[in-house]
Amino acid sequence: MKKTLKSSYLFILVGIVLGGCSKFNEINTNPTAASSDQVQVEYFIDNSIIHDQMNPGVSERAYVLYWVPGGRQIADADGATFSVGDYSDEWITEYYNNISQAMNYINTGIDVANQQIAAGKEKTYTNNLLQVSRIWRAYLMSEMSDCFGPIPDSGFQGKNPDFSSVKNVYYYILSELKDASSKLNLSITSPQIANEDPAYGFDYSKWQRYANSLRLRLAMRLSEVDPQKAQAEFEDADKLPLLTDNSQIFQIQEKPGWDDLSGVYTRCWYLLPLSTTLDNLVVNLGGIKSADQLPGVIGTQDSLPSALANIKPADYVGQKYTDYFSTKTNNPVAGYWFDGMPYTIDPRMYQMFYIPGNTASATFPSNTCGAVTGNTIADLTDPTNTNKVVKQVNAEFTWNGMQDGYYGTSWYNANGLITISNANGYIPSLGNQFRQQKAKRVFFAPWETYFLLAEAAVRGWSTPITGKEAYQAGIASSFAYWGVSQYLNAYLASTDYNNDGTSVNWDDTQEPPATHPMTYVDGMTGVPGVAQIKYPVNNLYKNGTVTNDHLTKIITQKFIAQTPWLPLETWSDHRRLGLPFYENVIFQNNIPTLPNLTTSNYMQSSVKDLPQRMKYPSELRNSNANGYNHNQAVSLLGSGGDAILTPLWWAQQQP
Repeated sequence: MKKTLKSSYLFILVGIVLGGCSKFNEINTNPTAASSDQVQVEYFIDNSIIHDQMNPGVSERAYVLYWVPGGRQIADADGATFSVGDYSDEWITEYYNNISQAMNYINTGIDVANQQIAAGKEKTYTNNLLQVSRIWRAYLMSEMSDCFGPIPDSGFQGKNPDFSSVKNVYYYILSELKDASSKLNLSITSPQIANEDPAYGFDYSKWQRYANSLRLRLAMRLSEVDPQKAQAEFEDADKLPLLTDNSQIFQIQEKPGWDDLSGVYTRCWYLLPLSTTLDNLVVNLGGIKSADQLPGVIGTQDSLPSALANIKPADYVGQKYTDYFSTKTNNPVAGYWFDGMPYTIDPRMYQMFYIPGNTASATFPSNTCGAVTGNTIADLTDPTNTNKVVKQVNAEFTWNGMQDGYYGTSWYNANGLITISNANGYIPSLGNQFRQQKAKRVFFAPWETYFLLAEAAVRGWSTPITGKEAYQAGIASSFAYWGVSQYLNAYLASTDYNNDGTSVNWDDTQEPPATHPMTYVDGMTGVPGVAQIKYPVNNLYKNGTVTNDHLTKIITQKFIAQTPWLPLETWSDHRRLGLPFYENVIFQNNIPTLPNLTTSNYMQSSVKDLPQRMKYPSELRNSNANGYNHNQAVSLLGSGGDAILTPLWWAQQQP
């Protein structure tokens, strides 16, 4: 009965709100209208959180097709749009409407709580629900602003809202988090409504920790553009109780079906291949041998000898196929196919991604309507005649990332190994545990708190623990989450460089040499050789002169730990800092949506070649012309206007 009443009240209230009335005392009393003492605040909290989880139609269009390409943890195999600066108005509209509705729910809950308190009809826990609502609304506003830029800071309540600058939005939500956290009464419990909070079951101490850690995240977002404000907010919050234990993770249980609790990675047609960006971060990182890891991840003991035999030496870069793979990118291993398993790799990778050909493993996707197959035989065809197969390559027990980009009609061949259409079966892809609608989607975890504290310490801000302690605690939290803590001590001690020239060990800040010799085999002739592989030059960070300082280590580890649940955060970190290193998309031919990228500069990193935000949907221009055009949303974006490549206020503007 409660759920039935909940749904009917929501229908009535949302209809009223959308119709232009945001105050309940303006509702005519009648048998079909609910007054503020007839509805419960917890229902609106529940519905807002669940709605932001996104139904599959929305999550595909926002999470998979925008956040994932922006965040670079997983390759853009299922869209190949946003990574090259293009967009779909339909996709953006789905997300904009969804988060607007989530905001509508939580604003209504805040209205109801305030009116119940004003009328003296509140319950013992109503004030706490009000503060929880404000905390959650702060998160929603940050999510929306980080996607679009200027947003309403008092809208979504039944009228066309005015838009505020990103700076004003951030100042507002930081003040909201501080005030709401301080007003939570931790002596009060409300187990009778615990089911209405899918994150914490209304454990108010956890909500307070989440609010304080969220404040760290959002304060750090301002570090490059408004450092004094960022430091003041951060130092004020880091003295408070923080989200520091894995039992405090803000996460939402997914469930089977097609509704707001369906999993964000669970549509059976998703390929979800490992990105080149993540691959370059984790290969050779940490010193943990594949030979020690594979016995626990290969599906059958019969297959284990083959997998172990396919481990390659530490100084091997792969088979060279310069006639088949484009080298027009600053990817340090462009042109090579790694025809085996890496000698060492971050131990979390074999937990997250399945290995091609390892079909007996529990991580290998099954019943995926054909999106993922066990086929590992790929045809290499003549670029001038795609009907002519020049070689077959077996991808079983191999490890490669997939790189986004525009391969061009003069080079692209439909049966190539690492082209967009052929990640299927050949590239490690996200494991089955994320595709079954049984996982818990993470919104905030302790490792992020620790990496934020580590970054603050590096900046010279006051922190409760040292940068090294925070850095190592963040890695430990992530290792515990993935069940690989047995490797932690050896990992923390490693001074091995990954493909980007970064090591794990905090005390090892020696820069790698400009090049390092790597053996390879010509993929067509089998002739071995030695190549001088260059570590990439990241022009977006310290003019490309540094690859192994403390901040690069922190953001590298933060990026890995946030995979695969928080691509919006890895995207935001990169927009803010230019870290970690993002390879330019493949540039085989001109990309109309990336006009800055040319044959003369594709080896250089530039914010002009990376998506910076989501465009506003066209329906906003039509439904709220004043908010969109007249000295509001568009003008607040600055000279770049409403475009994918326009940086947000807190993000890097140059080069």
